[in-house]
Amino acid sequence: MREQDLLIGSLLEETWMTLEQVAAACAVEPDWLRRHIDEGLFPHAECVAGVWRFTRVGLVRARRMRQLERDFDAAPELAALMADLLEEMDHLRTRLRQTGT
Repeated sequence: MREQDLLIGSLLEETWMTLEQVAAACAVEPDWLRRHIDEGLFPHAECVAGVWRFTRVGLVRARRMRQLERDFDAAPELAALMADLLEEMDHLRTRLRQTGT
């Protein structure tokens, strides 16, 4: 099992990761993540005292966006839109499981 897979598997929602940790888990440079934040493509990222913080949701989003950009040569905005749709699908699946449908 790769280290970044282990990290994702054990990350709890209330646990925060730094920009550098998310970048390392996604195998991207921190500048890639900073550019995407500057473009407004990470609505769940939060800056506290000059330090960017991410939850599991932000980590999953970053990995999805990186994969879409790499595999499909997608523009960052398109990768973010697709990540939004995938997040919504995840949310809907969770709701379906909770209702027992």
